[in-house]
Formats: sequence, C-alpha cells, structure tokens
Amino acid sequence: MSEMLLQTKEAIDDLRTRLAACPRVKQYGTEEAGTLVHAFSDLEESCRAFLDEQLPKLLDQSVQGEQLEDLLMDIREEFRHILYHIHDPKFFRVVEPTHEWLTLAETVKK
Repeated sequence: MSEMLLQTKEAIDDLRTRLAACPRVKQYGTEEAGTLVHAFSDLEESCRAFLDEQLPKLLDQSVQGEQLEDLLMDIREEFRHILYHIHDPKFFRVVEPTHEWLTLAETVKK
C-alpha cells in the first residue's frame, strides 16, 4: 500500500492556506479551499482503497459468487463516494454539469 499524502494536519493546513490564496478558488467563496482539501483527502483514501485493496481482490480468481457480488457493491459505493467529492467543491462542478446520470439504476433482485 502506498503512503498516504494528505492525512496530516500540517499537510492539510498548508494546502488549505495555499488554495485559499488562489484566485480561481477564492472566486467560489471563503469555504471553498477547505471543501477542496477535504475532497482531496477523501479522494486519496477512496482511490487507494480501490487500487490497493479492491482491485487486487477483483483480480483474485478465487473471489466468486456472493463474495464477488459483495466486492462489486463495495466498489460501487467507493465510486459513489468519489463522485460525491468531485461534485461537492464548486470548483469541480464544471466536470459534471448535470446529475441525471448519477441516479441509481433500478436494483436487480436476486
């Protein structure tokens, strides 16, 4: 597993300060720098969870049946969390201007 980069108070405070001074961030208000830092921190955790834990399990040929379905549901939830943190900061809302495609499809019954 890779070392987490944005998990210490010092790293968070430094990035928040630098982002708060950035005109492109300031245009969205005084809270946007903090929102971005929170998003980056959670995105780091989610990406590492997928890459370091879930993807290796997905490639494990012994993971099948209900265990595979549970893993897919965990991955889906991690991706939902990632999408939330892309949408939450106003700065990144240009990436996904509509929400229609974010609605959950009808769940398949077993």
